[in-house]
Amino acid sequence: MPALVVRAARTAQWRTTCALTCWLLLVSGCASNRWAEQRSDPINPLTQQLDLDSKRGPRPTQRTLQTLRRFALESQLEGDPAAIVMEMQSIATREPTADNVYSLSELAYIGGRRANDDGDAGTALDLYCTAVVNAYFYLFDHTFSADRNAFDPRFRRACDLYNNALENAMKLAIQTGKLPPGGTLVVETAKQVFEFRCADHDHCHKQHFDNLKFVSDYQVNELSNQFRTFGLGVPMIALYEPDCQNSAIDRYYPPGASFPVTAFLRVMSTEPRSPTNPKTRYRCTVELYDPSVTSEIDIGGTPIPLESDLTTPLAYSLDNPAFRRANVPIKGLLDPEESQAVSGLYMLEPYNPNKIPVLMVHGFWSSLITWMEMFNDLRGSEEIRDNYQFWFYLYPTGQPFWLTAATLRSELAEMRGALDPNVVYPAMDEMVLVGHSMGGLIAKMQTVESGNEFWNLVSPYPIEQMVGTPELKSAAYAATYFHPNPSVRRVITIATPHHGSNFSNLTTQWLGRKLINLPDELVRDKNRVLRDNPGFFPEESLIRVPTSVDALATESPLLAAIRNAQRAPWVKYHNIIGLVEESPVLKSMTTNTDGIVSYASAHATEALTEITVKAPHTKVHQHPRAILEVRKLLLQHLVESRANRQPNQPTIKPQVQLTSAESEMR
Repeated sequence: MPALVVRAARTAQWRTTCALTCWLLLVSGCASNRWAEQRSDPINPLTQQLDLDSKRGPRPTQRTLQTLRRFALESQLEGDPAAIVMEMQSIATREPTADNVYSLSELAYIGGRRANDDGDAGTALDLYCTAVVNAYFYLFDHTFSADRNAFDPRFRRACDLYNNALENAMKLAIQTGKLPPGGTLVVETAKQVFEFRCADHDHCHKQHFDNLKFVSDYQVNELSNQFRTFGLGVPMIALYEPDCQNSAIDRYYPPGASFPVTAFLRVMSTEPRSPTNPKTRYRCTVELYDPSVTSEIDIGGTPIPLESDLTTPLAYSLDNPAFRRANVPIKGLLDPEESQAVSGLYMLEPYNPNKIPVLMVHGFWSSLITWMEMFNDLRGSEEIRDNYQFWFYLYPTGQPFWLTAATLRSELAEMRGALDPNVVYPAMDEMVLVGHSMGGLIAKMQTVESGNEFWNLVSPYPIEQMVGTPELKSAAYAATYFHPNPSVRRVITIATPHHGSNFSNLTTQWLGRKLINLPDELVRDKNRVLRDNPGFFPEESLIRVPTSVDALATESPLLAAIRNAQRAPWVKYHNIIGLVEESPVLKSMTTNTDGIVSYASAHATEALTEITVKAPHTKVHQHPRAILEVRKLLLQHLVESRANRQPNQPTIKPQVQLTSAESEMR
């Protein structure tokens, strides 16, 4: 009987190890796909309406053809594009009706398209400018209020003409170097002069036009949903350039970061022709808006929604080579030494001190890339986007996670000191932590009081008696004596092994010790402390736990200490558990588990809410049900934060009690 038990245990352990190996290979193999690819033909809603891709070339709509027939201009369609536009311009000047102005915009757009196809960039730019300005007049000039009808298909087509003519004009201006940053572009035709001044409206990121790309040129591959809003303007990708005067924030943006931007052209004034001024002069401003800050603008007292795209700039940013190299999961596991150079807190959107931070902490053999599905979906909700900003923590997953928790604790304090040194932004004290797998344990350790329990796992002797350099003693103290972060108010754990995982067994622990290359400095410091303190650390001491694999064992006393530690009374906990479909063949491995963590281990008694999601361990946090749950909790957190925050109330930190050891150390 004992032999059968041992054989069964070894078989289960072998199956577990094989499944873990397959899972790791699967996860590490997903990093080569492109998030965004350049399209051969940009997206254009006017393609079918104006026959842009037909062999006979662009053609006006039937209603514009009717206008041309009324003025005996249809025969000129195949001639010089600029000539028919000039004729239509004269008619619209004599008879300024909505029909004539719309037809002028459409003809100018078609003419610009033909001129561009013929390689005449100068004429194309002139005609695109004519198209966008007249589409603007059709949409907003009070002269045409009685004739405009928002239910008329031509109204939406006028919006498309405005957006695409502006985009094409900007592309030509950028290609020819005629759109200087903060300067003015002048386009002069036979009867008109257009002045375009470039302005950054939201002041969120000072970008040059040379560093803008167009969303319509790219196709998103790896994100399930694409979040856009429909209105006026050109959705763009703004490549971030570090600002030496803003280095406190710059350090948290990843290499090659890019942000969503919408370009909008506003006609500021019009000077009609006169005896002294033979050409009509239009003064316009090209304004840049951050759609995460501004969703609509005001024109003549009317709110106008901006066209925007939040997903494509994110996908473009994720494809940056430096960013991809920093987020290779296998490097973070097997080579923590090299990973430390890119570890830390990251922002993937412009910092806003008035928005509540949501910090996402990835798990074992993973990186912040694992959060992109949830991040993209959450940011697609306007209420979430308007009130929250998302931060990410990237760390080497091979090293013991209790050391990672200490590093995160220090980095959050440093970040707060850099971004809000005077502690004046209440939103910073409403932080939400979301942790997947091992990241849930790291997040939870930001909210508990250590007491002496964690040091007792290291040594039965007082920490003050440890022999070592001041730096080593300080590091040991920071990792084992700590307090809850007073800025964290809510923690959401997802597929977290609160009670350990059977995947941490003798075989996987042995493999981890063989494969994981811990940082040289960490190994040297540990060996030095052990050498200088003979008999001070018992064999089962936490300091002897070599890797994160060992620390996740079901019998790990560290996990018990985390579960039993005094939790901050101001923090609320929530839990999401994954469950895979039971397999008749592998029933013993698929019953009440997500394939890695069992239900019993993932269950958290302190959680105010707890749900299960039908998904495997590596996909739980990417499942729509889990994302909806996090969204619901964030909206709930927002309501409670508003109710608790009084107007003009100063930020008050919760008081903490110093331990006797900490008092003596300080």
